[in-house]
Amino acid sequence: MVYNRNSNIGTDKSFGDRVKSAVFWRSGTQILAQLISWGVTLAILRILDPGDYGLFAMSSVILVFLNFLNGYGFASSLIQSDKVEEIQIRQAFGMLLLLNTGLAMIQLFIAPVLAVQYYQEPIVGDMIRWQALIYLSTPFMVIPEALMSRNLEFKKPAIINLFSAVVGASVSLYMALNDWGVWTLVFAPIALFWSRAICLTIATKFFILPTFNFKGAGAMFGFGTTLLVSHGFWIIQSQSDILIAGRYLSTYELGLYAEALFLTTIFAAKFVPPLNEVAFPAYARLQHDKEALAAGFLKAARIILFIACPLYIGMAVTAEPFVAVVMGNKWLDGIPYVQILALAMPFMTLQILFTPALNALGKPNLTARNSMFGAILMPITFFFAIKYGAIGLAWGWLIAFPILLWFTFYNSRNVIGITLVGLFNAIWPGLSASMAMAVVVLWADTYLISLIMSTDFQLFGIPAYMYLRFLILITVGAATYFALLWYFAKDVLQEIINLVIKRKATAIDSDTDINQNEPTT
Repeated sequence: MVYNRNSNIGTDKSFGDRVKSAVFWRSGTQILAQLISWGVTLAILRILDPGDYGLFAMSSVILVFLNFLNGYGFASSLIQSDKVEEIQIRQAFGMLLLLNTGLAMIQLFIAPVLAVQYYQEPIVGDMIRWQALIYLSTPFMVIPEALMSRNLEFKKPAIINLFSAVVGASVSLYMALNDWGVWTLVFAPIALFWSRAICLTIATKFFILPTFNFKGAGAMFGFGTTLLVSHGFWIIQSQSDILIAGRYLSTYELGLYAEALFLTTIFAAKFVPPLNEVAFPAYARLQHDKEALAAGFLKAARIILFIACPLYIGMAVTAEPFVAVVMGNKWLDGIPYVQILALAMPFMTLQILFTPALNALGKPNLTARNSMFGAILMPITFFFAIKYGAIGLAWGWLIAFPILLWFTFYNSRNVIGITLVGLFNAIWPGLSASMAMAVVVLWADTYLISLIMSTDFQLFGIPAYMYLRFLILITVGAATYFALLWYFAKDVLQEIINLVIKRKATAIDSDTDINQNEPTT
């Protein structure tokens, strides 16, 4: 059986509609799933202690470091190829089974060494052993999703992801309320991944037998291995801070830092990757039309930074009431971390947008080069920054990521077909409006909020005025941002409205005249 894909984008009239539909289902259900997850997470933050999150950060960083070997790149080759035969699917399935079984065994073996000799926290060893179960679910998730992604079919996996989010949230809330402590953070992800794997296998009728005969799989192996190396470098650059901090910081300080990092990376880590999942097959359709692909990349940067800039800059200027209201009084010492990390995240958000475009163009070597530079830059930065504690690590993000973004742009610009001026013009509306918004919010916080700080009444351990302060600042910030866009960048605002409300391709795609085939993510 051969799985063909129409590569003639000039005659594919429905391509724009299909991309928009994919964005709607993938990102729409992701938002709903994250709202469910966040609601439970915020409740659990008030039940568990920062030390529990410190222990979890120690164990999960090992999972993340090994998980880059899970073989996702082999499945990605199924998306990038113009046609896929059944034998390639069976070979990819076999590769993933071998890799993930091996990873589970390795994690079981190294658990006591890491827990006792490196972290000096024996409970971390037991946590790492249980977390090895996550690897075994990977093959049954990745292959079915890859086959649907290559044809921009995101509705079915989106619904399943939403269901698994509900399962994970339910397990998490039940265990937290029944005093399972740190084990709540261990078993909830296991429930989420396995429920997702089982549902995907059943819903997609993925009953193909694997093969361990890899003859003729050279192209798949080469593409997947390059992505594997690239992802490995990315893991090093993004997780080295926790690995270093786990050795030098207390579990309390590490917990504060880890959760501040989690909250500030929510958009970049939870919302942008699903959009990139849609962008990858969409860019792959356009890999033979560089002009359309470049226009699509700039549109992606414009739209995503339109959201990321006000979110992160607003988080930085409202960090005190944000942490107090959202996380509770246990986490007030983490306010400085949130302020600094939030300012680094727009750079991170823009930097990770380059990956799907490069991979779709068949240039995973450039993705690997970008990640390798980050894997050198970030650990060196964190190694020196740890001398100043968790606050030093936060500053390390803000110092190093602009450098990494510049390297990524310089390394990728000619392949994608973009210029510095073009990229700057794409992100300027959201960035400039966000900076102006920040000034207005700071003014409101300084001169207006003092009027409501006259009561000692507390709600959930937080002064009651803090809730009103947070609400006022959000309202002022949102009103200012949208007013600025309405008067100075109405076309960008209309573009966002059309993307969110209208799933059908519209005239906003006039940036390119390739039959409305520009990717919208």
